[in-house]
Amino acid sequence: MSRLTELIAQAKAKDPQMGADLEREFKALSSRRAFGLNFERHRPEAVELPQRPVRKGDKVRVRPKRGSITKGDQRLWLVKKIDKLDGSRVARLELLGGAEPATLEVAVENLVVVAEFRDLIHPGLVSTGKVERGGEKPFHTVINGENYHALKALTYTHRGKIDLIYIDPPYNGGARDWKYNNDYVAEDDLYRHSKWLAFMERRLEIAKELLHPSASVLICSIDENEVHRLELLLEQVFQGVRIQLISTVINPKGASLGGDFARVEEHLLIVYFGGRVVPEVRDMLDESKNSAASRTVKWSSLIRGGAQGIRTDSPGAFYPVFIDCERSQIHSFGKALSWDQTRESIEVPDRTVAVWPPNHPSGVEGRWGIGPDTARALLTKGALRLGTIDPEIGKFPLSYLSSGIMEKVESGEIETIGRRPDGTLVVRYPEDTKVTQPKTVWKMASHNAGEYGSKLLWTLLPQRKFPFPKSLYAVEDILSFFLRKKTDATVLDFFSGSGTTAHAVMRLNRQDNGRRQCISVTNNEVAADEQAALRKRGLWPGDPEWEQWGICDYITKPRVEAAITGKTPSGEPIKGDYKFTDEFPMADGLEENAEFFTLTYETPVAVSHNIAFARIAPLLWMRAGSVGRRIDVLPPSGWDMAETYGLLTDLDQTAIFCEAAEKVDDLRLAYIVTNDDRRFQAVARRLPDSVECVRLYESYLSNFRFANGG
Repeated sequence: MSRLTELIAQAKAKDPQMGADLEREFKALSSRRAFGLNFERHRPEAVELPQRPVRKGDKVRVRPKRGSITKGDQRLWLVKKIDKLDGSRVARLELLGGAEPATLEVAVENLVVVAEFRDLIHPGLVSTGKVERGGEKPFHTVINGENYHALKALTYTHRGKIDLIYIDPPYNGGARDWKYNNDYVAEDDLYRHSKWLAFMERRLEIAKELLHPSASVLICSIDENEVHRLELLLEQVFQGVRIQLISTVINPKGASLGGDFARVEEHLLIVYFGGRVVPEVRDMLDESKNSAASRTVKWSSLIRGGAQGIRTDSPGAFYPVFIDCERSQIHSFGKALSWDQTRESIEVPDRTVAVWPPNHPSGVEGRWGIGPDTARALLTKGALRLGTIDPEIGKFPLSYLSSGIMEKVESGEIETIGRRPDGTLVVRYPEDTKVTQPKTVWKMASHNAGEYGSKLLWTLLPQRKFPFPKSLYAVEDILSFFLRKKTDATVLDFFSGSGTTAHAVMRLNRQDNGRRQCISVTNNEVAADEQAALRKRGLWPGDPEWEQWGICDYITKPRVEAAITGKTPSGEPIKGDYKFTDEFPMADGLEENAEFFTLTYETPVAVSHNIAFARIAPLLWMRAGSVGRRIDVLPPSGWDMAETYGLLTDLDQTAIFCEAAEKVDDLRLAYIVTNDDRRFQAVARRLPDSVECVRLYESYLSNFRFANGG
């Protein structure tokens, strides 16, 4: 090596340019590993951005004609100028990277913007909807965008703040389920494995910046196609960090090509950054030992079932429950009716609906399981609750804790760990003292991907299919091992697909009244077999009729919304109950908040001149915790204050801004818009020490400049 160094030095003396070129190539070769995982780091990936407006200076491709199913021209062109000719916009293009120079004039509508992964980006977000049922809880976020660029965006909002990353990347088994440089990677591609590794390495390098350095964990789900290469890659990206392999049965029937062993398992690679596994009562390998391991406390339906569930068997249990539909809460209980009294004889309080026991299956009038006096007492204690109502179809689910359960609650045999926003108790059985460390091989009925992945998704989204979704309960289990004692954790899934991770996080919150939040990232790719049909119809990516069939819009967003509301996309109550831990009707939904976003690409000029503020605003809100109101517009008064952050755009309003900041208990961040660092420091000194001060837009612009190696 020393001789080569001497020769390069001599070359520099004679020809500086040649010497510099030789030195660069030498460094590239010497950085290659002699041992470990070696693979080709293919030319930087590129992604087409069909919804991004074409601007001067953009890299673009020329789209194929509408109705064509051919791939089209894959060359990259640079937009040199955009003119208006005969009422339409025409771009003058210059070929990039061609052997010979070439120019072209094309209508702007026939171009699609291309971003290469080495390009500097300035991301923003546009809200495309939200669902709110969680009161003051933080919002879960779903981001529709290329995950590499979305991860770049999160380096501004969540650098070092993520407690757990769970990903289920493409398994690279030869199916047409992932792309590299706008091409599906096929089974016969000689570079299939190295492309996959290059694809994963770029994303894992950014994920490393997002994880909390001393109290987090990365979990990768993978099958036999890439498990060994992925483990080596993780060892190289996260040097010196402990990695563990879990094998879990997800298909007890097995899958075989014939002539080989039937595969029943997948794998979980766990990368520890100080995160610790919480000991478990259940045996994850031998389920026969788990009969008494559940900590879930059963809430009984207020409806009395069975042969004794008719009115004449207990007239004291036939009475109305008055529901305030506007507030979705129990208003009061009426008196029990005698045998000869009719429902019409009861006076219904204003702004309420009278809910009666439903008819018994035999056709006669039914009854409740308890009398009105007992119901009032339980309601006062928080032991009688109302689920998700739907007055139009007469859905008013009522449940309570039985007398036997309440005796255990009052004696302490059952733990009370808090109350839900509606005032009802959060209770659970205490952990068995005989806890053990979970084993590295799992065989749980709840982890069956067909039953509790595909079929469960079909229940939530009838008639909609997604290839190989994970079992909800399998993801819930692996998350709970690390998050059971972190009730305010932030979780990231940047291959979110069907939204299982977000769903699992929301279920964990319900079990302990937690405030965990999940950031889900997925693109809106349309399935390969559907793309040709859409192209034949004359559609392009970016057209609304095309985008409606994409993963994010067709599966991820509707699944998250369905889980929260308890309703299918058509508005029908979801049929069936959740199983295993915390069993309850899926139609009850989950008391959570979620907002959906699409990733945008801004210009630094638009950002620095406040023109792009509306699209930068969601990033500021996410950095402050995704809680409460968001400041979406520049305040006319020169300042504004939300629940967790403030924005100062006019430094002449510093005094009143700082005074307002003193009155906000949960203030975390103050964004101060100024190009003058001395004035920024002066404002920061006047704010409470607990408040992080951020200078806009310098902090934003420098974050992405440095992230790109600038």
